[in-house]
Amino acid sequence: MARFHRLRVAAVDRLTDDSVALTLAVPPELREEYRHVPGQHLTLRRVADGEEIRRTYSICSPAPDGEAPSTLRVGVRLVEGGAFSTYALKEIGLGDELEVMTPAGRFTLPPAPGLYAAVVGGSGITPVLSIASTLLAREPEARFCLIRSDRTTASTMFLEEVADLKDRFPDRFQLVTALSREEQQAGLPSGRLDRERLSSLLPVLLPVDRVDGWFLCGPYGLVEGAERALRGLGVARSRIHQEIFHVDSGPSASAGASAAPAYSTVTARLDGRGGTWPVQAGESLLDTVLRNRPDAPYACKGGVCGTCRAFLVSGEVRMDRNFALESEETEAGYVLACQSHPVTEKVELDFDR
Repeated sequence: MARFHRLRVAAVDRLTDDSVALTLAVPPELREEYRHVPGQHLTLRRVADGEEIRRTYSICSPAPDGEAPSTLRVGVRLVEGGAFSTYALKEIGLGDELEVMTPAGRFTLPPAPGLYAAVVGGSGITPVLSIASTLLAREPEARFCLIRSDRTTASTMFLEEVADLKDRFPDRFQLVTALSREEQQAGLPSGRLDRERLSSLLPVLLPVDRVDGWFLCGPYGLVEGAERALRGLGVARSRIHQEIFHVDSGPSASAGASAAPAYSTVTARLDGRGGTWPVQAGESLLDTVLRNRPDAPYACKGGVCGTCRAFLVSGEVRMDRNFALESEETEAGYVLACQSHPVTEKVELDFDR
């Protein structure tokens, strides 16, 4: 069960004009709870003007081999008008304490031999940095190709960390950089990495059909374009993993779906305890559960992070959006509670599975 604990800020490192890396110290008694798989994220929580604000940030530091981590590092990029990112860049300082949820997320790669590749945009580098650095350090038979897109060199997060990977693993780490608003002296011409460009670029860079896992992370448009490019090149859906950081707009999975019943209830099991409550008109199942169980897990409430994933035990729901669950998860019966609305009069969810 995901839980919040207060962790002390051990370092604040400015990465670019609009991004920072926060290093959090984990006390010995909590280290097992913060053991993580490369690619997972943390949810940070604060209360401002009486309102609870939660935001999810991926862990960029390598996952330790053996002992549980004594520190965790996350990257935060400023979002215009962002309530938490503004606070992180302008107010958080050394020694401050933050409320931090234990690690979650399934955009992960446990180290294994093989060839892996990632297409990332902007702050999408954050989880992939943890994935690549952990993989290359632990698995001598693994190779990794990183294709990253940024606006300019000055806006590129974790430049030094990525350069260090290139220096440490020159034969097993391949880096390709595309800048959309700046010409480079060497490398790719400037421009966005859209579907058309990736469709022609990827087969030149590496044997697409021999890549064991593709990891796509960043804004919705980049991830969607990269997925379509890969599917067009014959890559099986099971080898494509994605995590979306920003969704300005996107298709609604509920278009044309059945209307909600006049009266419905949700039964939810959470941390070993269950309850049944009426669903108010228009609210999501997560909101219903939160009114009665404030400890229900969630972060973005936008269908992106997957923190509120629950198993649909019985009944039927419709999801407005889903940018977090893989097709295998939805086929197995998992839903995003923040995006789910009842279609039947009774719905049962299990957050503990």
